[in-house]
Amino acid sequence: MGIAIDKDVCIGAGQCALAAPGVFTQDDDGFSALLPGRADGDGDPMRGEAVRACPVGAITVTQA
Repeated sequence: MGIAIDKDVCIGAGQCALAAPGVFTQDDDGFSALLPGRADGDGDPMRGEAVRACPVGAITVTQA
């Protein structure tokens, strides 16, 4: 599994970083980013909540 963030859709609300701070952060411009080494988010129980919390649906979990 992998996590994809559509940078063209992200508005920088930060809900993903609040819901799953072990997977997501915000870049220097305030947009969603994955923490280094967390491209799959596996093992973090809040990964799914972070995806659902995105107000614009910019985050998806993909099958790798």
